[in-house]
Amino acid sequence: MSEPVRLIKKYPNRRLYDTKTSAYITLGDVKDLVLKFEVFKVVDAKSAEDLTRSILLQIILEEETGGVPLFSSELLSGFIRFYGSTMQGMLGKYLENNMKTFVDFQHKLQEQSRTMYGAGDNTHLQTDFWNQFLNFQQPAMQSMMTAYMDQSKKMFQSMQDQLQSQTRNMFTGFQVAPGDKADK
Repeated sequence: MSEPVRLIKKYPNRRLYDTKTSAYITLGDVKDLVLKFEVFKVVDAKSAEDLTRSILLQIILEEETGGVPLFSSELLSGFIRFYGSTMQGMLGKYLENNMKTFVDFQHKLQEQSRTMYGAGDNTHLQTDFWNQFLNFQQPAMQSMMTAYMDQSKKMFQSMQDQLQSQTRNMFTGFQVAPGDKADK
């Protein structure tokens, strides 16, 4: 049986209260929960409004401003342009599916590393493994990434085809009268 969702309450003074530990926590603590794959929900203490996404975006903002950013300005501008467009929902699903595929790929490589070097603290061995892997197996890595990109391309094409099909179905009842501009 799965554990109930961990509830974190956000108070008007911006403080976060973890109901599981009965203690106030920071955004850094919430980030640790994410890294540990803990399931949680952040709610407004007064209205019970779900604030989880907002808190996660705050963590991303702190990460982006704190070190080497993950997102370029060009990519962020592209995201902003998708808001309000007909493709907004599809882009979100596309990114979510690609992230899941990438994480699955990463887990498989980590499992292979554990199989080769055994369990335990093998950080140094894993670093050596990754260096060797990247240096000597570049063609294999390129092939895997090409397969990943091909899968992404097919997924995006499928979503585009679905959108076109839905659009055609939506407008099938409309008839174009002879002599209309659409006829020319």
